[in-house]
Amino acid sequence: MHEVDMTRCLLLSMEEWKRGHAPATPKVTTVHLLVGSFTCVEPEQLVTTWQVAVQSSWLAGARLVIESVPLLGRCVLCNGTYAPSAEQGYRSPCCKHPMEEIVQGRELKIRSIDYSLSGQSSSHLAPCR
Repeated sequence: MHEVDMTRCLLLSMEEWKRGHAPATPKVTTVHLLVGSFTCVEPEQLVTTWQVAVQSSWLAGARLVIESVPLLGRCVLCNGTYAPSAEQGYRSPCCKHPMEEIVQGRELKIRSIDYSLSGQSSSHLAPCR
């Protein structure tokens, strides 16, 4: 159940982000996550643990939206990028060399946050670093 640990880390990141807006407390409507397919995170379980964790907190009612990022590897021999698969043993389709470099697919990060600040009625998009 490492989704619980991921949710804890996400909540810690959100607390740090909130401190950057002090003394105001942002009203968050949506947190957008990038989750790589090679992270072993189950998106549905992550959403469920998020919903439970934010109840009765400053994030109550905030939705978690997950964008899946497919696995891409780069062959160090032929320099080509490809979508590795378990069926191919994660090998390069052109030369069958084992995957040594992952280009994408291990992401687990906040892409953006939709929020508003008290006294402002408009919604904001905050790209996260």
